Amino acid sequence: MTINEALRLVAGTMILLSLFLAVNYSQHWLWFTVFIAVNLIQSSFTKWCLMMVILKKIGLKGSA
Repeated sequence: MTINEALRLVAGTMILLSLFLAVNYSQHWLWFTVFIAVNLIQSSFTKWCLMMVILKKIGLKGSA
């Protein structure tokens, strides 16, 4: 698995988790979804993403 694939997996999983928590516990969990979206938007402009740094440090490879 590459860093880009893992990043998409992590982002999608976190979004689904936050939506699940918002529906079942508190709508305040939607702020977590907003946080994820803002980070994805920010990384598209700056080309820097903390999760990509973390994934690289755990040994995942860049795009093929």
